[in-house]
Amino acid sequence: MQKIPPKVSTAASAGLTLGALGVVFGDIGTSPLYALRECLNALPAGDRAAGILGALSLVFWALVIVVCLKYLLFVMKADNRGEGGIFALLALTHAERNTGARIGMFTLLVLFGAALLYGDGVITPAISVLGAVEGLKSFAPEYAHYIPAISCVILCGLFYFQHKGTQTIGRVFGPVMLIWFVVIGLVGLWHIIDNSAVLVAVDPRYGINLLLSHPGNAALILGAVILSITGAEALYADMGHFGRKYIALAWYGIAFPGLLLNYFGQGAFALDHPGEIDNLFFSMVPEGIPRLLMIGLSICAAIIASQALISGTYSLTRQAIQLGYFPRLKILYTNAAHSGQIYLPLVNNALALGSILVVLQFGSSEKLAAAYGIAVTGTMLVTTLAFFRVARLRWNWAWWRILPLALFFVSIEAALVDANRHKFFEGGWLPVIVAVGLLAIMHTWKTGKTEIFRRIYANEITEKELSNIAESDRIFRVRGTGVFMAGNPTGTPLVLLHHVKANKVLHETVVLLSVTTQDVPTVEEEERFTVSEIGNGVWRAIGRYGYMESPDVSTLMEKVRDAGVPLKLTEATYYFNREMIITGGDTRMFEWQKHFYAFLSRNASQVRDYYRLPPMQIIEVGMPIQL
Repeated sequence: MQKIPPKVSTAASAGLTLGALGVVFGDIGTSPLYALRECLNALPAGDRAAGILGALSLVFWALVIVVCLKYLLFVMKADNRGEGGIFALLALTHAERNTGARIGMFTLLVLFGAALLYGDGVITPAISVLGAVEGLKSFAPEYAHYIPAISCVILCGLFYFQHKGTQTIGRVFGPVMLIWFVVIGLVGLWHIIDNSAVLVAVDPRYGINLLLSHPGNAALILGAVILSITGAEALYADMGHFGRKYIALAWYGIAFPGLLLNYFGQGAFALDHPGEIDNLFFSMVPEGIPRLLMIGLSICAAIIASQALISGTYSLTRQAIQLGYFPRLKILYTNAAHSGQIYLPLVNNALALGSILVVLQFGSSEKLAAAYGIAVTGTMLVTTLAFFRVARLRWNWAWWRILPLALFFVSIEAALVDANRHKFFEGGWLPVIVAVGLLAIMHTWKTGKTEIFRRIYANEITEKELSNIAESDRIFRVRGTGVFMAGNPTGTPLVLLHHVKANKVLHETVVLLSVTTQDVPTVEEEERFTVSEIGNGVWRAIGRYGYMESPDVSTLMEKVRDAGVPLKLTEATYYFNREMIITGGDTRMFEWQKHFYAFLSRNASQVRDYYRLPPMQIIEVGMPIQL
């Protein structure tokens, strides 16, 4: 049962709205740097005014349909205890989460949608920073050759400072983006006043007529229109941080008006200056100091847009690890008061390397725009399909209610995906290759873990039999506490059996500790763990975490002690199995997957690091497993 949210003061509401403005709308907020310019570049020769009004109409209705209707009105209703994101949809459908299940087609589809977000995470920092720095060309053309180098320096600094966390810089996200939306809105309004005829573009017939009159260029035009809605997925992914209400307030109160005014202002400027669309966004600003200030502000906005997506990638990776679809990685916590502020060195370095290589490879936001649409539209389409699965299976919506909405949104997004086909060989292959690689990792890791659990961990030794073993006079009991990590919360860990067989001893206090992940983002503290006594000094403890949390075994053991289990934490020894993968078995995996899983297993983060345990209190027992 969902809790009734507490009342929030006016000051707190303003803070949440401002925070949402800075974190959620950074990506879509910087789209005016290049989106309409690319739309106009895709226009065929002919009636320039009709083409400008048609492109502007398509941008307007893309924002209305995708952001206002799809996400704010429908998709954001599919929250998992207030949290959103593509893994929330996976959890809401209860899709193949149990350990013994094979990965189904729907889960593969959702995982591919999640994997596309990593491709987006590589491209967004590159195109946002490039688009902002390119403003230097309109201020001082001689700097044009240095734009890629300057962009790489900014990206290096951005990724370097990630380890310090977002707490400090996060305080200025909201105010800077507020200034950004106000400034770009006022600049746009200035040009709208000069040519108010551009407002007729709100009529969807202008956009429809443009596509119908130029069918050969329709794919190019729609592929450029998509750039105006990049970052829309962040509304849903970041819902847990601010709530649907405050994201909607920030959108309708500040972001949406600012974007519309700027896009229509660009359209008005393009109508009056048809030969100045190469730097359309910056050309609207008077030359000299005003334009230089706009360039500086756009660079700040681009950094914020990149930061939001980078942090989101960290969160996405932790969710995948917790749900069992990704190998353990080193996770650092940058703010003791907020567990959501994390830093993953490997992910950060991979994103940094990818973004810098992308800048060097493409060199301009215009060329990079070709690689951008596929990841965005692919993820949006997957989110739509998953949402309607939730509506049908979770909410029991009738087919007559689902089908019209599904056909409406899927037809639009399928058309947008199809419009990006031509981009594949122009750079669109990049996010697809990244997504396929990530999907291979997630599928291989989940499949390998499932097979190992099925063959090794699901043993038949009952708790009564374990109690009898502990009571046996052949087993010598020694002082202290042995904590045996159990993958199965109902079975007996194999490491304990190996320990007893080899050493014929058991500690006075034995704790079988299982750490499980629930289909919810966070677990209430009163539901965090349970302890039960098996007998003869043997106890079972089960810790429960949500898919947006990271396990902390040290803290969990303090709760176990406080629950009455006789143990001293300083004398506890933690026993783990260390998998030693051998290929050549009859496991239901492709041979390449067996070798790949062995590689992933060898390079996964150490158990002591992931569970945050003191390394001097750990004993790992090698366990050869043939896949």
